Formats: sequence, C-alpha cells, structure tokens
Amino acid sequence: MEMDGELPGQQDEFCSVAIPLHSPGIWGLKGESFLSFALTRLLLQLTLIFLMTQSLHLVLKRVYFPRIVSEIMAGVILGKTVLGKLIPDLEDALFPPEGEVFLDSLSKIGVIFFMFLVGVKISATMVLKTGIKSWSLGFCALALPIAVYIFIAGQLDLTLPVYRRPASKNITGILVLTPFPVIAALLIDLKIMNSELGRLALASSLISDLLGTAFQLFQSNWRLADEGWLQSLWMNSIILTTSLCIIVVLATRPFSMWLIKQTPEGKPVKGAYVAFISCVVLATAILSDNVGVMFQFGPFLMGLSVPSGPPLGSTLVERLDTLVSGLLAPLMMSFCALKVDLLLIYDFNYEGVLWSIISIMVVVKVFSVFVPALLSKMSFRDAAAVSFIMSAQGIVQIALYDMVFKNETLDDVAFATMITSVLVLAPITSMLVRFSYDYSRTYTGYQKRNIIHTAYNAELRVLVCSHRLDDAMAAIKLLEVSNPCRESPIVAYALNLVELIGRATPLLINHRLGQKVSSGGSRSQQMIDVFQNFESRYLGLVQVQIFTAMSLPKFMHHDICSLAFDKLASLIILPFHRKWSQQGKLIFDNNVLRTVNRQVLDLAPCSVGILVDRRKIRYKLSDSQSRYNVGVIFLGGDDDREALAYGKRMANSSTVHLTVVRIIAKDDMGENQWDTVLDTETLKDVKLQSSHKHNIVYREEKAKDGPDTALIINAMEDAFDLLMVGRRHREDLPLLSGLTEWSDLPELGAVGDILASSDVRKPVSVLVVQQQMVKNK
Repeated sequence: MEMDGELPGQQDEFCSVAIPLHSPGIWGLKGESFLSFALTRLLLQLTLIFLMTQSLHLVLKRVYFPRIVSEIMAGVILGKTVLGKLIPDLEDALFPPEGEVFLDSLSKIGVIFFMFLVGVKISATMVLKTGIKSWSLGFCALALPIAVYIFIAGQLDLTLPVYRRPASKNITGILVLTPFPVIAALLIDLKIMNSELGRLALASSLISDLLGTAFQLFQSNWRLADEGWLQSLWMNSIILTTSLCIIVVLATRPFSMWLIKQTPEGKPVKGAYVAFISCVVLATAILSDNVGVMFQFGPFLMGLSVPSGPPLGSTLVERLDTLVSGLLAPLMMSFCALKVDLLLIYDFNYEGVLWSIISIMVVVKVFSVFVPALLSKMSFRDAAAVSFIMSAQGIVQIALYDMVFKNETLDDVAFATMITSVLVLAPITSMLVRFSYDYSRTYTGYQKRNIIHTAYNAELRVLVCSHRLDDAMAAIKLLEVSNPCRESPIVAYALNLVELIGRATPLLINHRLGQKVSSGGSRSQQMIDVFQNFESRYLGLVQVQIFTAMSLPKFMHHDICSLAFDKLASLIILPFHRKWSQQGKLIFDNNVLRTVNRQVLDLAPCSVGILVDRRKIRYKLSDSQSRYNVGVIFLGGDDDREALAYGKRMANSSTVHLTVVRIIAKDDMGENQWDTVLDTETLKDVKLQSSHKHNIVYREEKAKDGPDTALIINAMEDAFDLLMVGRRHREDLPLLSGLTEWSDLPELGAVGDILASSDVRKPVSVLVVQQQMVKNK
C-alpha cells in the first residue's frame, strides 16, 4: 500500500492478539503446553494458591499465626522469591505476565466482597454506643500519627533524592491509617470481637478510619483546589462522594428491612435476594471507583448499612463467607507476594530509610493509643492490648500498596519491603494481643451497667430470661413492682431460651422485626403473647423486645451474656432451676439450667438476679391485696448495696412496702473500712426516707454467728412477698460463720441458699442479686 504524502499517525492502526482460553484436550494440544491456555492456567493457579494457603494455615494456626501470614507466604513460595529462584522456568509458565490480569481481577472482586462482609458482621450503631472513650481513642489514633507524618514528610524533602520522595511519603501516609476492616478481621480471628475491649477497639478504629478517609479526601482535593482550572473538579469530587454515601445508606437500610419482613421467622433469606444484593455490591464498587474514592469504600459502607444478625446478615455471611474469605479475598495478599522478589535489594540505604519509617510509625501509633487509654483509667494490660490492635496491618494496607505500585510510585524494592513489613508485623501484633488480653473476662468491661449507677430518672434496661411460661409470669410480676413510670421507664428484653433438638442450627430470632410468622407456628408464641399483654397494660411506661434463642445448653450462657452486652442491660433476671407445686412440694429440678445460671454469673456484663419463684404456693392471704411487701436483707458489701438500690427503686411505687433489715455482727474485728463507709452512706438515705415515707421501714437486728443469722432470716419468711439479698459477702464475716460450709447452692450465696431451701413452704419469692463485676484497674 502506498502512503505518499501521509504523515506518521494519520493512518488508523490496530494491534490484535488471539488469547487462547480453552484447552482443546490432551489429544488436541499438538505439542503446546496446557499452561498456554488462560482458563486452564487460571484454574491451576487458584488450586495451587488455595492448597498452599490452607496447608500453611493448618500448620501456622497451631502457633497462633493469623491467616494473613499463610496467605502472603503462599505467594512468597509460589512466586519469584522461592519458586522463581529454584525452578524459574516453571514459575514463568505458571504465572506469566499476560495472565496477571485474571488473578488481579479476581483478587479485586475478593476484596470487594470481603469489605462488604466485614461491614455486614458489624453493627455500626452498637459499636458507637461505647461512649466518649472510643471517640477520644479514635481521634488520638489519627491525630498524633498525622502530626508525625507531616514532620517526616518535611525531613524526607531535605534528605532523600527527588525520585524517592513520592514513594516514601505515600508509604508514610498509608501507615498513618487505622483501617476498620483490618481491625475487625483481627478481632474476629482472635475471637474477641464481642468483648468489651473488642467493641472499644472497633468503635475507635471506625471513628479513626472515617476521620482518616475525610482527611485523605480533603488533602487530595486541596491539591486540586490549588490549581485554579481544577477547582470545578474538586467540587465535583466532594459532591459525588457525599452523594454516594447518602444514596448507599438511604437505599440499603429500607431495602434490607423490606427483605426481612418478607422472610418468615426462623427461615433464611431467599437465594434470589442474596444474588441480587451481590450484584448491587459490585455496582456500588463501580460507583465508588468512578467518584474518586477507593473501589472497596462503597461495598464496605453498604455492608455497614445492612442489619447484622439473622435473618439477612447471617444469611449473607453463611452464603458468601466461605467462598470470599476462603478463596477470593486471600488472592489479594498472595497475588501481591507473587509479583515481587522479597529478597531483591539493590539500595541498602533506601531500604534502611523504609524500615526506619515503618518502625517510627508503628511505635507512634501504639503510643498514640496506649497513653490515652491509660489516662482513661484502663488497666495496663488492656491499654496495651487495644494499642496493639489499633496498630494492626492487613488487607487494606496491602491493597493501597498495590495501588501505588501499579501507579509506578513504588518500585519493586519498596513494594517488596512493604509486603515484608505486613508479613512480619501481622504475627507479632496477634501474639502481643493474645499475651495482653485476658480471655476469661470476655464480657466484663469498664462501663457501669448496674442498678446502683442507673439514675432514677433514666430508663432501666432489664434482660429477662425464661425457659417456661412460669418463668415469664414470675419475671413480669417482678417488673410490675419495679415501678415503671414516665420518669423512669423500663425497657425489657425478653429472651426465650429453647434447647436445640437433633442437628438444628443455632438461631436468634428478633420478634420485633416484623417478619412473617412461620407456617409451622412459633414455639414461643405463648410467651410472646404474655409479654405483649404486659407491654399493652403499661403503654408508654414499658417497652418490650422479644427474642428467641435456640441453641445447645452449653452455649446458652453466651446467648444471654451477648444479648445483655449488645443491649446495654443493667440487670439480667435468671429463673431458678427449681419449681414448687401449690402444696410447696418440689416438682421440677433441672441441673442443666443450674449450670447455665452459674456460667452467666461468671461471665455477665452487668448485674444478675436469680429469681426463686414461689408464687404458686398457697399459704395465706396477704394483709392487703393491693400492697406488695418487699424485704431487703442487708449484711454489707457490693451485692447487698445493689439489692438495696433495686429495692429503693421499687419503693417509689405507692403499692410497694419496703422493709430494710440490717443484720449487724456483735463482734466483727475484720471488717473492711471502705466497705463500711459505702454501706453507711447507702443506708443513710434509707434511714432518712423511712422517717417521712410510710412505705419504707428500716430496722436493725444483731446476731452473733451464722445460726443466729439463719433464725432472723427464717422469721422473715411469713411477712414478705419478695425477699432480696446479695449473693457474695466477706469470707470472714462472723454473721455467716458455719453457714457457708453447709451451703447446698453456692451460686446463691449463704443467705440465698437458706431462702431457696426446699424446707421453705411459704409463698415468699427470693431475688439473689450479684452486682456487675468490673475489670480491675
């Protein structure tokens, strides 16, 4: 073809290449390698990465290494670092440059759904209820690292060559961040996400992550605003990002609630809905990528907007988590480690600079959380644990390093160094947290969740547990005399505990979500009707939320403690494991329920009351059918003060007559001075109220030893409808000498054991109270 008179570039030219996808089969290869076909090669790559990751994790998890270490190590072994050194031809054939696009695309899809599922597993509203401590820690976790980043950036301008500065500044900026998904993944791996410390770390990281994202957007858009002709682009970016956030949140939440209402109680969400939501997740990633934020931001925000737990959140996790967390998400770490040679170093001075930056930023991040945590009166170990958690690195940092590497801001050496830093820091962080955190106190925390610290003009949150209809009726009677009023309403969370039969799946049903009633009928319907009737009788004064937990008995205490923790309850009411007939004969004794009660007492995040119900026993009519007689037996200590606080709340009702009986030892040389001061201050108010309130009586009794105390307690059984007493007392208390040794029910304490005895044939119910156990400072 003649091209006279044409200048270069004036002719349309196209380059095309045929990429063989499918193998023609072993008989049709004609001398070609099956690795030259893209689909066959991709399937083999996925298989090798998956097998290598699982094999490594099977070994490394025994020494408590997090999963991310296995994922990176799989890429290191299969990539240029190991296989490329030992058998370079095989490594080139398995992972040729032209095949990177397929693995890269799959890894991005894995990150999108991983971020979405992390958001689904977390209840943002619940996380943010942790109070001012989380805001202060979240702010400090970002403020000090940003200040150090600004200082380091200035020093880098003075010391590094021009071509090294952008990479170093980008690395420092990424190390400033505290990504919420990374913290959430670490807490899930450590199994402490639902602990007080885990919630605090989640809330702090969420606040820090949101502030960090806002700072990054402001910083990048400020650069655009400096250029006059780019000011419109800056405004467009701000408007589009804000619009994306609003649309995702406002569209996802109502749609999720509609889906929940279409799902029968106890049933999973339909597969068609799960597929539709998956498509929307991908669409949200496309929108995020085109408005100027990271592609995973939109899916993560959408996940946070989905209600966590059953039926929608749990179904999404159940259907997607295995594929995403087991195969797709690990591809990001493995793929990044595949691409670089971690042993390649040709600039030792710059390598030293990078490790210095990494070390400084990690120390600064730990320090920026540790000091404020100590100042907020956290224990040394917990302050250390939360600071290590907040300095964790993971998939988000890897994705950011990969992005700047593709932009050619990082070279091979810098990228390999940052991958190595994540590989080194991840197991160290995990082990430090395991060493610092006390796993025996999962639900025990720092917030005061008890009655004595609940203001009289604040709502009282109570978790009521029931196994039978009798339990629910007894608990409702207790709530009725707890003085629900407009100044101090009661929020009751009614939890019906159902033992699993066969191989049924554990389930928590929230009966307030407006779901369709299952065609098989609800086994909890009677209790639902009872509590709804109670709420309607005290309309505006009592709010009831009803749940059903179906699980094995050995996990029931976790259901109880977790729900109380989530709902910020001040008191858990547990039914006693024994029941009596109208004649006072023991007709029900369940040791499984007794075990559940004892486990709840050990783990509860708030105060606990074990309710011994004897309402059915017929003995005599009360002197006044309209008056409910409540007695508080006070020997001293935290639990007795908690029981007295509950009694004083009841006495605000004119239908309740409260009698406080303080039993004093004739000779007690070992009393705790601080406890005595607290007891005196608590009783001073009761004495004052008894002088001008007709329904409060205070009296004192003296006893020499345990038998004397038992006589006084037994004499009170005729006079009251309800007796309240603390569970724990001083071990050397003379008033209980001789009683503790013969206690049949140690979970009730010495006094509670006397009142719960089968020898008592009178219709007096008993509430044994244990005050919330707060972490030692």
